[in-house]
Amino acid sequence: LNALLGQKLSIVSPKPQTTRTRLHGVLTRPGLQIVFVDLPGIHGKQKRAINRYMNRTALASLADSDVNLFLIEALRWTEEDERALAELKQAGQPILLLINKIDRVRPKERLLPFIQQMNSKAEFAEIVPLSALKKDNIESLPKLISGYLPESPQLFPPDQISDASDRFMAAEIIREKLTLRLREELPYGIMVEIEGIGQLEDEPGKLLIQAVIWVERAGQKAIVIGKGGGQLKEIGSAARRSLKEHFGCPVHLELWVRVREGWSDDDRALRRFGFE
Repeated sequence: LNALLGQKLSIVSPKPQTTRTRLHGVLTRPGLQIVFVDLPGIHGKQKRAINRYMNRTALASLADSDVNLFLIEALRWTEEDERALAELKQAGQPILLLINKIDRVRPKERLLPFIQQMNSKAEFAEIVPLSALKKDNIESLPKLISGYLPESPQLFPPDQISDASDRFMAAEIIREKLTLRLREELPYGIMVEIEGIGQLEDEPGKLLIQAVIWVERAGQKAIVIGKGGGQLKEIGSAARRSLKEHFGCPVHLELWVRVREGWSDDDRALRRFGFE
């Protein structure tokens, strides 16, 4: 999504299941507007309420789309991929299979048998090998997608790339830095809530962002803060740099870490955090 839009909208992490909510990205070109809907993955083991929420979000959106883009990693096929493909077939819309990270395939001859293997799994409308990192086959993708879209009025102004709020983007940017810094399962027990965002009164042109990092246990709070507050300071510095880049102005960031036991399996807490 970020490669297609030419700027960062969706947060990025090497950890799976980073995306939690539906995110719209808008690409507008002469005579063309595509609204991309970035979705959470399909979860097989729905142990917690948040997993069930993400599944509902993903599955509900499949039926509302005109075409579904199924993104997988080159030379890799997982049970989660199999499960997602089954849902895509059931939805009934055209499926474009996007095989990402082809720049990592060595030797290149290994790619063709993999494509043939994938071709046997479903009647894909298109199969597109690409590299989001190197931008290979990215530029031609919008035109390809447009062939499966109906004619309609534009839904967004030409200069708008998303309908995500500033609060949402600020929370996601902070969560990205937490995900990158923290190991193992801890990132999945973390939620970021923006308590305040606005201009700093005594420094015109500087943005004040106040955020709470919610964790599920007291031990997690200690890990996020780190020895002498060092971990939280590093996370804050990284987040502040990205927030400055996103909002285009200096940012004063205030972070607090608080505990809410079992928030990820608490429907009431999830509604508070914006999950529906």
